[in-house]
Amino acid sequence: MGIRSRVSRSTLADANEARDWRIYADFAQRLIGIARKLYVDEPFGVDLRETVYALDATTIDLCLSVFPWAPFRSTKAAVKLHTLLDLRGNIPAFIHISDGKLHDVNVLDQLLPEPGAFYVMDRGYLDFERLFRLHTAGSFFVTRGKSNLRVQRRYSRAVDRATGLICDQTVVLTGFYSSQNFDTPLRRIRFKDPKTGKRLVFLTNNFLLSALTITELYRCRWQVELFFKWIKQHLRIKQFDRERCEDADLDGRVGLRAGGDRQKAVEDSSQPLRNATDPEPDHVRANPFKHAAFSNPRSAKRHRTR
Repeated sequence: MGIRSRVSRSTLADANEARDWRIYADFAQRLIGIARKLYVDEPFGVDLRETVYALDATTIDLCLSVFPWAPFRSTKAAVKLHTLLDLRGNIPAFIHISDGKLHDVNVLDQLLPEPGAFYVMDRGYLDFERLFRLHTAGSFFVTRGKSNLRVQRRYSRAVDRATGLICDQTVVLTGFYSSQNFDTPLRRIRFKDPKTGKRLVFLTNNFLLSALTITELYRCRWQVELFFKWIKQHLRIKQFDRERCEDADLDGRVGLRAGGDRQKAVEDSSQPLRNATDPEPDHVRANPFKHAAFSNPRSAKRHRTR
C-alpha cells in the first residue's frame, strides 16, 4: 500500500471516524460480487440452477450502559443481525444491523427482489402483504405456515407417502386481511420428518418444483444458522480499557497484549459471547446462590454440612 512507517492505532481510528461508512459498504459489496462469481457453480444440496437465499436474523446481546443506542430490554441492550445468505458458497449478499426491537419481517421492505430467485424463510417472515411483493417481482419464497392459518383447498396432487410427504395442495387464503393482501393461489405442502416425527407445513408460490424439493430447500435454510453460530464464536472481548488503567499487568494475565507470541494466549483465554439461543443454560444465572455461597467460608461450610 506504500506505507513505509508504522501506523499507530489512533491514526486508523481517526481515519475510520472521518470517512463515510458508505465507502466500506460499497467496498464490501464489490468483494461480495467477486466472491459470488467464484461460487456460482457451487452445489448446496439441491439440484437447482436458480439462486437460493436463506433469510434470517439473530440477536447479539450488549451491555446497556455501553450501548444505550441499541434498546432491547429494560436491563440490557442488543442488536439484530439481519442476513440474506446466498447458499452457494454461504456468502452474505445483504446484511442489515438494527436495534433489538426491530421485528424480523421489517427487513423485507429493504430487499430488492431478484426475479427467479428463491427466498427461504421461517415463520417469522409470514407477512402476506410483503410476500406478495416478492411474488409480483417474479421471485419465489418458501416459508412455513402458522397454526392459525386459514385457507381453503382447491386442488390436491398425488404424493409418495414413503418419502414423508402427507399432501401437496393448491389453496387460497380465506382470512379477511390475508386474502386481500395475497389474492392468488398458494401451494401448501405437509411433511412429516422421518427422523423426528415432526409435522411441518410449507407455503410457497412455486408450482413447478416437486414437493420433496421444496422440503429440501427449507432444510438448507439451516446453513444461515451455522453462519450465525460462526459469527458469534468469533465475537471476542479484546480489551478492558478501564481495568487496564488500574492494573498494568492485566494484559499479561489475560493474554490480551499485542504481538505474535501472545496469539495463542488470546485464543486460549478469550471466550466467545454467549449465544442466547444455545440450549446450554447459563449456570451463573440458573443458580446464583450456588456461586455466591462459596464466596463466604462459613456459607461453604454450611453448604457441605447440608
